[in-house]
Parts: sequence; C-alpha cells; structure tokens
Amino acid sequence: MPIYRAHVLVCRGTGCTASGSGEVFKAFREELAKKGLDKEIMLVETGCHGMCEMGPIVVVYPEGAFYCGVTPKDVPEIVEEHLYKGRLVKRLLYTMPEEMLKVPHYKDIPFYKKQHRIVLRNCGFIDPDRIEEYISRDGYQALAKVLTSMKPEEVIEEVKKSGLRGRGGAGFPTGLKWEFAHKARGDKKYVVCNADEGDPGAFMDRSVLEGDPHSIIEGMTIGAYAIGSDEGYIYCRAEYPLAIKRLRTAIAQAEEYGLLGDDIMGSGFSFHLHIKEGAGAFVCGEETALMASVEGRRGMPRPRPPFPANSGLWGKPTNINNVETWANVPPIVLNGSDWYAALGTAKSKGTKVFALTGKVKHTGLIEVPMGITMREIIFELGGGILGDKGFKAVQIGGPSGGCLSEQHLDLSVDYESLTGAGAIMGSGGLVVMDEDTCMVDVAKFFLEFTQRESCGKCGPCREGTKQMLLMLNTITRGEGTLEDLDKLEKLAQMVKEMSLCGLGQTAPNPVLTTLRYFRHEYEAHILEKRCPAKACVALIHYTIDPERCRKCGICARNCPVECISGDRNTPYVIDQDRCIKCGTCIEVCPFHAVEKI
Repeated sequence: MPIYRAHVLVCRGTGCTASGSGEVFKAFREELAKKGLDKEIMLVETGCHGMCEMGPIVVVYPEGAFYCGVTPKDVPEIVEEHLYKGRLVKRLLYTMPEEMLKVPHYKDIPFYKKQHRIVLRNCGFIDPDRIEEYISRDGYQALAKVLTSMKPEEVIEEVKKSGLRGRGGAGFPTGLKWEFAHKARGDKKYVVCNADEGDPGAFMDRSVLEGDPHSIIEGMTIGAYAIGSDEGYIYCRAEYPLAIKRLRTAIAQAEEYGLLGDDIMGSGFSFHLHIKEGAGAFVCGEETALMASVEGRRGMPRPRPPFPANSGLWGKPTNINNVETWANVPPIVLNGSDWYAALGTAKSKGTKVFALTGKVKHTGLIEVPMGITMREIIFELGGGILGDKGFKAVQIGGPSGGCLSEQHLDLSVDYESLTGAGAIMGSGGLVVMDEDTCMVDVAKFFLEFTQRESCGKCGPCREGTKQMLLMLNTITRGEGTLEDLDKLEKLAQMVKEMSLCGLGQTAPNPVLTTLRYFRHEYEAHILEKRCPAKACVALIHYTIDPERCRKCGICARNCPVECISGDRNTPYVIDQDRCIKCGTCIEVCPFHAVEKI
C-alpha cells in the first residue's frame, strides 16, 4: 500500500462542481504529474465541505489548509508553493471579514467552530466512491456489532434510549417507530429511505447522499435487521443525478464486500437495497404518497390509519425514515445511546443539519447541537447579515415552516420551542431575510409553492391554499381590506386542521406566522397602500431627485420602455403611467438620483 506525505481534497459536491471544481481536480492531476509528485501526494474527490459560497474548496492535509475560490489557474501556485516548497498560498486562504485576517487552518474557521458533525462526519473528508475510505473511518463497524452481538430488540432499545427523533419534519421517536414495525405481523417487511428533498433552498439530504452514501446504506441495513426486513428502497428525486450515481456505486461496492445482499458477514441475515427515482413531486415527501409512487401509482397521500408500520409498501409492514435519520444510526450503535443522548436538550437529542441560505454572509451546510440559538447560527456560524443590513426574519422548516422574527433570535432550536413559536423543525431549511424583505410577499412565495405542489386530493388543501393565495395577491396589489386579514387567518386555520396530509396541514404556517409576528406589514399594505420593504411592485414607484440629477441621461438610455425624458438643461423625469418598475434606472444611475418610494 503506497504511503503519501500529503492529501489534497477537492470538493466535488454539487455546489463546488457547479463552480468548476471538476476542472480544478483535473488541473491538480496534471500539475502533480508534471512535477513528479503524483506518487507522494494523494488527490481525493470529496463530498460537500459545507461552506458552499466559498467554492471551489480545496483542503490540504496534514496542515488542514483551507483554500477558497480555487480556479485551475491557481493550481500551479498551490503545487509549487505549498506542496513542493511547504509554504501556504495566503491569498487563497479564508479571510475573516471583520478583521481581514487570513485563517490557515480548517478547524479555526468560525463557520466550523460551533458545529458538531455526526451526520456530516465524513462529508468533505472521504472519497464517497471508495468504500475503503468509509471503512477506514469506522464504516460498517456498527453493522458488524449488531449482527454479531445484538438481538433486534436490543438494537431498537438502544435507538429508543438515544432519543433520536425523525429528522424529516415531524420529529417522531425513531426507536418507537422501529418497534411498531418490528412487532407488526407480516411475512414480508420493508425499510425505506425518504430522500425526496424538495424544499426551496434545502440541500441537506443531497449533500449527505453525495458525500457519504455508505452511512445511509449501513443505517438502513441496521434498521432492516431490527425490524426483520430483507428488502429496502431509497426514494430519491431524479433531479439529484450525482447523489443517485454515488448511491449506485456504493450499493455495488457494499454487495461486492459482502456488506449488503445475501448472508451479510456470514450472519445469515440478508438485505437487498434498491433505488427508486422520483419525478420531483413535493407531495411525495409525504410517506404514504411516497409509497404509492414506489408501487408505480400516482403519488397521492391516503388517510391514516392504517399506518405504514402495519400496512405500507404493497400492504406490508414498512418503516420509513429520512436520510439524516438513517445517517445517525451507525454512530449511535457504535458509540452507545448515552453518548448521543448527552447532546442536545432534554426532549430533543443529538444534532441537526441545516441548509443555511438567504441574506447571510456564509451560506452552506451546517450541523449543530439541538438547543443552539438562532442568533448563534445566523451571526456566529453565518457571519451575520449580508451587507451588514438589519435582520428581519428567518424561515425555518421549508415552505411549510414558519417565519420567526427578531424576538426569536435567542430561541432554542429544538422541536418543542419551534412548535411553541408556530414554526416546525422540518427537514432543515433555514432562509435568512434582511430589512429589504417584504413578509407578505414571503408568505405569498411559499404559499405559491405549496399550492402548486398540492396533489389536489382533498378539498381543504386544494381549494383552501388557492383562496389564500388569491387574498395575498390582492393585499400585495394594495387592494386588500382589514376584513381580508380575518378571513385569511380563519381560512388558514381551517386548512391546517382539515387537510388530509402533512403538506396541507403545514402549508398555512408561513401565512399564520407572518400574520402573528408581522401583522403591521399587512396593515401597511392595506391601510397605507404601501410596502414597507419596497418590494411589492404594485405599491412602489421610482422618482428622480432633481437636486441630485446631473442630466447625464444614463437612466434614459438604459430604460427598456423609454419612459424617462429630459435633456442637458432639464432634470430627467419618469412617466409613471409607462414605467414597468423594473429598477434598471436605479441600478445604472451613478449619482444615486433615482429613488424607490
């Protein structure tokens, strides 16, 4: 086995790949060969490192040097200076925004300091296409422990004691769910991984599947042993081609190594795993709709009971967990329930993975202990609000989550606290909004998504979300009344209480939470015919300050509808009747003479 003096890890997650990390990897391979270093320096393609807006990311070990925004043109310098001469390339290191200090080491970057990586333990550290690298980091040790020394009931008890709750949104105790499936009568049982991640701005599951697919396979195999299943499905949306590719590779490797398939590790236990590609319907994230899709039927929810634990796939007992839940299982089994239960809060144990997006300086993938505050996530890990603007709100839980205000910055991020505030944990999307965000428009945006994705099976969701959206459109045009707010709130409660599945039951959350915490913005739209954030097109207009106008004509020349007039002797003015409110004039004016009011 060759021994390498250094490892160069190039992120090939979807984000960095889109930024050109494939070309960076190719450049490293060519440059190392040119310098004769390819035999002493190992080049590794990894999954997502988390700090996505800094990509392409390259990490060099043993130093742990973290290089950001690397291009193929930077590669010769890294090879020459760092790998050949032993000197860091300082211009490519992460820079602390306030102090403008260069941070040479991965572990010292604030984005990673408060993270506690369990689910993401291997993401960014191993080549996901090489099972040997997963095994080298204790991979399949938990499965070996289960098959050689634990009864199914003991596995279930260990997961119950850990306090692990489903990370797909509802937060149901995982061990209890397994126990129901274990006790259910049936000659055939199934386990399913819900990888149908469809929330706008969410990429947690995708990153885990791309960066550490074997953790899902190992977790599902342990779960199958616990409930008495010999067959399972990973339901992954087809829009994740890289995740599916790496899953297929990982399954084939696990079968080749005797870690999946018949008679695993000579234990007599067999488990076969399949991939089912979804067509992208958001409603298929609901477990009964997902099962219908796996069976080849239209993905539509059905009433419960019966619950999947008793009657799931093809009427057989079935256990469904999402990607993050399955990824937690191997370390829990390997390290013990007490180890896991020591993290988090009294009722919300362990860690949670979030996709941190929106108007925040450092977007990306984070994993933090339950009980951390929103303030810590946004201002310490995320670095604060983009452009140092004021914080307004954070949307948590995806399109079916809730919008929390500044008063919730010190709220503990756990299931109970979020529910009490009118939000949900959801799968883990966190969208940060600044002072320029209109909360009425935000509620409309998320409701547009859930209304479009409704399967239409039940009336409350099908018709209720449509009517709520019509009301919101009316309000954002400045045509609403105060009576509309009362109707909107009552309708939202009705949809929440009467819808068939989780999509409809949670679809009103953005409306209800914005009405609860930002009602004054709704009232401004109605009573003052004004959008406080100046975001709703129907309620804004552009004017030119004659005192600031230098009569240069740049605005007029760039106006797409030619509605700006003036000359060298006359200040320019905008014809409000013809203006389409595109904002081009304010963007091109070098003298800040154009105002949005």
